[in-house]
Amino acid sequence: MKLQPLNDKIVVKREEAEEKTAKGLYLPSAAQEKPRKGKVIALGQGKYLENGKRSTFQVKEGDKVLFSSYAGSEVKLGDDEYLIMSEDDILAIVN
Repeated sequence: MKLQPLNDKIVVKREEAEEKTAKGLYLPSAAQEKPRKGKVIALGQGKYLENGKRSTFQVKEGDKVLFSSYAGSEVKLGDDEYLIMSEDDILAIVN
């Protein structure tokens, strides 16, 4: 199965949470913070503009991005979890 987002939506696969601190201490899963970094998996077609054309995205598939803490909706497909969000929820592209 594959997710195909609609309009200005983007599918992002969140990075795995850090299991240990910078000092080497292991964190239980309840104490791990959800990462705000992920990889763009799929793009919609862009939202409609007033002139009837579709806008283009600033991100592309494969880009690593930073997004806000409460961005998007979590979706589980098989064993994988994804976020479906608007491009406005993305804060930056990581190079």
